[in-house]
Amino acid sequence: MGHARHAGADAAAGRVHAGHHGPARPVSAPYRARGYATRHAAAATHHLAAQAAGRVLDAGGNAVDAGVAGGLVLNVVQGEFCHFAGVAPIIVWPPGDAAPSVIAGVGPWPRRADAEVFRRAHGGRIPEGVLRTVVPAAPDAWITALARFGTMSFGEVASQAIAYARDGFRATELFCEVVREFEAGFRASPGSAAVFLPEGRLPRPGELIRMTELAATLEFLAGEERAAAARGRVAALQAARDAFYRGDIAARIAAFYAEQGGWLARADLAGFAVPVESAASARAFGTDVHMCGAWSQGPVLGMALVNAAPLLPPGRGLSDPEAVHAMAESYALAFSDRHASFGDPDFVAVPLDRLLDPAYGAARARLVQPDRAFGDMPPAGVAAPIQRPAAAARWTEPELDTAFICTVDRHGGLFAATPSDGCFAGPMVPGTGLCPSSRGSQSWTDPAHPACLGPGRRPRLTTSPAMARLPDGRRMAFGTPGDDVQPQAMGQVLLRIVREGMPAQDAVEAPRFATMSFPRSSDPHEHFPGRVAIEARYGEAVLGWMRDAGHRVAPWAEWDWRAGSVGVAITDAAGRIEAAADPRRPSGVSAR
Repeated sequence: MGHARHAGADAAAGRVHAGHHGPARPVSAPYRARGYATRHAAAATHHLAAQAAGRVLDAGGNAVDAGVAGGLVLNVVQGEFCHFAGVAPIIVWPPGDAAPSVIAGVGPWPRRADAEVFRRAHGGRIPEGVLRTVVPAAPDAWITALARFGTMSFGEVASQAIAYARDGFRATELFCEVVREFEAGFRASPGSAAVFLPEGRLPRPGELIRMTELAATLEFLAGEERAAAARGRVAALQAARDAFYRGDIAARIAAFYAEQGGWLARADLAGFAVPVESAASARAFGTDVHMCGAWSQGPVLGMALVNAAPLLPPGRGLSDPEAVHAMAESYALAFSDRHASFGDPDFVAVPLDRLLDPAYGAARARLVQPDRAFGDMPPAGVAAPIQRPAAAARWTEPELDTAFICTVDRHGGLFAATPSDGCFAGPMVPGTGLCPSSRGSQSWTDPAHPACLGPGRRPRLTTSPAMARLPDGRRMAFGTPGDDVQPQAMGQVLLRIVREGMPAQDAVEAPRFATMSFPRSSDPHEHFPGRVAIEARYGEAVLGWMRDAGHRVAPWAEWDWRAGSVGVAITDAAGRIEAAADPRRPSGVSAR
């Protein structure tokens, strides 16, 4: 996608931002008001989701109640990017001394999945359509978060999403641009076409969009919960979950996939449950970072920070070309280890403790030359080399179909989720409003690859929220959309806060860069040796230095949405709260 920066409403500042053609603002004068609060806050990639979370917090809900409410709204108002039947990895950090917990919200390949089908019939590709579908994980992830860590019912937190789906929401410029870019995918499914192509044409900014079938599905789950209310809150939540995975909805999904020649069956749905596990953790720059496990790319964030720690002396900020170079190469090293090592830990042994060890990071850092780029993905450090795709003949934009929300409550509890899987990459099941997860696109068909697909195996997911304890003791939830850019954008924002002392909003708005010198996560896993994308706001002095060092520099626009859309929520022991949302997308903050 060749998208530039999009205008969006700023819920915190109450003003509309200029488009990307306006003058660049210095970091000292952020576009959005800095989101300081004393009670609670939420940040999301759509302002309606942030507002929805804020209303739940105002009503006495905790960070998890609010995060799920906002996440469900994202499943509606950003259905082009994420969907209720998609994925939703979640991190929850309760108040007090409890450690962060991860809800591994990605489903496995169906039991009938066979990589040989793709090798034989598709040249190893995983094409769009029913065969790339994995078990939908988001419904179970949202409900599990409520049952384990929340206080409210599914019906209570889903009410705003149901209202937006039933009564409509206004299409943003970004919504319209994504539908235009992927019109063929939306048009291929009658159900998706009816929603995203009103009257059979492309939507217009400001047009009212309704998802009435999805509203009915969400209301059905809430009704099943109400019918079981006498058994208690957790049992009632289980009834809502069972209505999706074991009842009429599961039957309709399975019947549709059987009719279409897909693999997803009732037994796959009935046998699924999201794991709840401890976060993976790393320490660098005096900061403890907590991430999703190696079933995702989450640990890449910690690996890159550990690699970079010996390369960034005090006083060298990310505005310096030497620091940009050092960070880009640190990420290249981490992505090399991701490519060679990461897969579903239930099936492959991932040496995560070693990959996150500062001693290992220091050894990797010694491979970085101070003024000379690798020029390609460097060799992996802990696993046998995995064959990489040949260099791509031409650049193509990745499919960036993800959203993000984070919340902090009055008790200091934190929540972060990165729901994903839009409706353009797979069909909508008739009568349900559901587009089951197309996340199989992030598997491999090479049997030697640790992320090769197979029955019960989870794809190696890109979406990966994170938490951090900063050197001053503050706790932070953060994340972003952006496919392989996610850990890179998140790491840069974190370092701007930790090492340069920036307020969260300023750190989010600072210019960014990203190495692309590794095989992409999503099929067809294109490889672009030596490529580094850098926002034009860095200026020619930095871009020129990087070219001279041997990087293949590809300038992004000044406020390019492909650089991520980072959301941040921070709290301290005294209840001082800070939140930030990214003007690169129509995101927003609710802060009280």
